[in-house]
Parts: sequence; C-alpha cells; structure tokens
Amino acid sequence: MVAAGVHIVPLMSSGDVIAVAAEAERLGYDYCLVADEGFHPDVYACLGAIARATERITLGVLTNGYTRHPAVTAAAAATVNELSGGRLVVVLLAGGSMVLSPMGIERARPARVVADTLEVLKGLWSGREVSWRGRTCSLDRAQLGMGPQPIPIWIASRGPRLLELAGQQADGVVLTVKPDLGAALSLVKAAAAGRPEPSRFYLGRICYTPELLEGQRRTLSFVLMDSPRRVLESLGLAPDEIAVVEHAAASNQPGLVDGLVTGDLLRRYQVSGTAEECRIEVERLSRAHGLSGVLIDALSSELDENLAVLADSLPIIAGARP
Repeated sequence: MVAAGVHIVPLMSSGDVIAVAAEAERLGYDYCLVADEGFHPDVYACLGAIARATERITLGVLTNGYTRHPAVTAAAAATVNELSGGRLVVVLLAGGSMVLSPMGIERARPARVVADTLEVLKGLWSGREVSWRGRTCSLDRAQLGMGPQPIPIWIASRGPRLLELAGQQADGVVLTVKPDLGAALSLVKAAAAGRPEPSRFYLGRICYTPELLEGQRRTLSFVLMDSPRRVLESLGLAPDEIAVVEHAAASNQPGLVDGLVTGDLLRRYQVSGTAEECRIEVERLSRAHGLSGVLIDALSSELDENLAVLADSLPIIAGARP
C-alpha cells in the first residue's frame, strides 16, 4: 500500500499553512510535512497549531543543521511531538541555496552537518544527559526537559554520502528526482547492508496540467545547483550545461541556470501529463522502486490553488496503489 502525503512549502500565510494541513487530513492523506524555509512562516509555530487542529495525520518537518542548532531542533520537534500525541517525523536535509545563501551561510561539509545533527537528535531524544563533541556542533551535559521522544528520522538527499547515511541510520529516505530514483536507492541499499532498509518516499508535484508543470520552473534552477553530477546526468544535461550549473552554484547565480530549465527538462524531472498518464506513471514508479509513499508539493501562495492540488492529486496516488 503506497501512502499519500503533502509537503507544504510555506510560501503563503501561516493561516493558509494550517488550512492546507487540516484539509489534507480531511481528504485522507497519511502525511503532512512542512518545510523549514527561514524567511517564511516559522515551521514549528505552524506545526504546533496543526498538531492541535488535526487528530490522525502524521506530521513532519524538513529541516537542516545550519540555520538552527540541532539541540534547538530537538526541543522544538519534541514539543510538536507532545502536542500531536506522538505523530511527528523529522526529515533532515543538507540545506539549499534558496535558504542558506540569503543568510550568508556557507553550505560547508553538508554530510557532516547532517550526521552531527542526527547524533544530537538521537542523543537528546533518549531522555538522558548527553555530553558529546562532533565536528560541527557539541553538547555539554545537555538534557531534554520533555523526556524520551521516539521520533522517526528520515533523510532527504540527492548526494551520495547522505544517501549512504540514510541507508546506515535513517528510518526513511526521501528522493526528489524521478530519473535518479534507481541510482539513488542503489546507494541506500548498499549502505544498509546488515540492517533494515529505510522506508522509501518520492517527493514531487504531480503535474496533471500544463500550469502545474510550469509552476515548477521557479524552483528547478535551485534544485539543479544543489544536485551532484550523477543527478544532472540523469536529467540529460550535457557536459557544457553541467559546467554552467556548477559555476552558478559556486558563485550563487541561479539566473545562469534559468535558461537550461526547458519544458523537456521539467517533464524529465517529475511526473507530468494528463491525470490518467500521471496515475500510470506513479504506479510504475511505486512498483519499480518499492515506494512506501508518494508526497506531493503544495507551494502556491494562493490557498485555493493548494486545496485544488490536494483534491486532484489524491485520486491519482490512490488509483496507483497496487
């Protein structure tokens, strides 16, 4: 059975974030994840309100170890977990150019930052006093005031080192590039030797109209800049185009990449077509890659558009379930 989820990118008011989450539960979605986007409504304030406005749906935060100390994340997540009655999952990622660059934060040693963040979360959620020194952060006789918190940890990544970390330690892995699913999962599976593999989730908007497909154009340049060469090659970029992307990433100039984001590239990147074509594609991906769930993006600034995406996408995912 493939679970259905929504990933809210809060490019909207905090009230709309809560409304989208409540509607997702009413419609029957299994997951509602909210992105930690630094210059938009605060993710933990929104999740706290969502926890009180919902009863069943599993909640989640997508966050990084750069913009908040991992101990602060541990306490904030534990608070939401308490408010929701134990319904929270934390998704760690390396942090993207769209958030870190405006803050003047260098995306240095991303695999190490995520690994250290994971250690801090697990240590503090044990309920014990923790003294620990990592390469990017540390704890000195730190103890969470809310006691043990059995919160699952997922990792969302395109990079090889973090995919390997997901295989070694995470409860779930979130993948976002359709043609790279097989290669990414091979890295996860190889690293998970000797332990249960993490649950597999695909995250991306299901573009059942040309307008939805076009709406992804505004974020794909940043996705390309934050992707390793393996992913860029899976999308069919030529060596000279990859060189442009790498230069743009090094110099924080996403505008240099915009010209590469063609209609063909958008269609290669994610599920698109008519509603029936999307259903067939989701079913194919789910079967081929053993997916545990499919998560769709809600990233419009207009509430009505997000609610329509929720209502229209769920039957596509549900219809693709084996």
